[in-house]
Formats: sequence, C-alpha cells, structure tokens
Amino acid sequence: MSAFAKTLSSAALALTVAAGASFAATDAKAANLAETAAAAGSFQTLIAAATAAGAVPYLTGDQPYTVFAPTDDAFAKLPAGTVDNLLLPENRAQLRKIIALHIVPGTIPSSAVLGEQVAPITMALDYIYINGVTDNGVFIDTEQADYPSPNSAQVVQADIMADNGVIHVIDNVLLP
Repeated sequence: MSAFAKTLSSAALALTVAAGASFAATDAKAANLAETAAAAGSFQTLIAAATAAGAVPYLTGDQPYTVFAPTDDAFAKLPAGTVDNLLLPENRAQLRKIIALHIVPGTIPSSAVLGEQVAPITMALDYIYINGVTDNGVFIDTEQADYPSPNSAQVVQADIMADNGVIHVIDNVLLP
C-alpha cells in the first residue's frame, strides 16, 4: 500500500472521529472546513496531506480560516511520486509548510478580493498574493508577480462556505 493510500485511510478515520465529536457537541452546527472538503469529493489528497501535516485542527476548529484548496487534479499535476514522498514521516516539515501556505487566518470571501490586489499572511507565515484584477479571473501566487506565473493558481470556484471559514478551489498546488 502506498504512503498516499495509508495516509488517506488515516485521514478518513481522523475526519470521521473529528466529525463525530463536533456533531456530538451540537447538532445545530453546520459542516466545518474538513467536513465540507470531504463532502465535495475532490479533495482527498488535500485531506490526506493536511492529516499527515497535522493541520486538521485548523480545518475542524472554531477559529475561522480561508483555505485555498487544491483539487486532487491539482496535486496530480505535481511530478510523479511527489505526493507519496511528501507524505513520508521524514518530510512532514516540508508538507506542513506546503499545507500551511494554503491556509489564511480569518474569512476572506471573494467579494473582498474582486477588483483588488491583497496580500494576506498564511499559516506558513508567508504572504500569498491575491490578484483579483486580471481579465482571466482571480489568481494567487507566492510572489508578487505577473499573472499567471509558474507558481500561481487560479481560483476556479469561490466561496464554498463552512461554519468555520471559506474554501476557494484552486487549480494548482502552491509551493514554498
């Protein structure tokens, strides 16, 4: 079984336990970021990576976050073996930095960036640059650059709301 398959199994178990705990606390609560991503069905790799990186508390906690969520297809664009390699225990620090680069404290709806250029700081303590003034949509990047650049991602679906934040679906994985 590959590292990805093992991590995915662990992630599913962790999310099931976390979901059960949050639903036990109050039935009136909406889905959190992790549950919302899991229900979408196109973020299995992100959930497995977040679990391996120890980032699930950000996705299931009470504090609001904005997640720029690469799809499974976005992770598949990485060179062959990259995801399995990142999921190895000895690469946890690198994986944690990559996942944290996609998470911003607070809720940033698309209405806050359309027609704007903003640079929030991520959980990786790095800025990401959001360019909402391009003719081709909203792009995010790890550097202030022309869009699109080699390390940019386009927001392909915005404002998937969860009870503890918002998910914006992106088409590439940002790398530090």
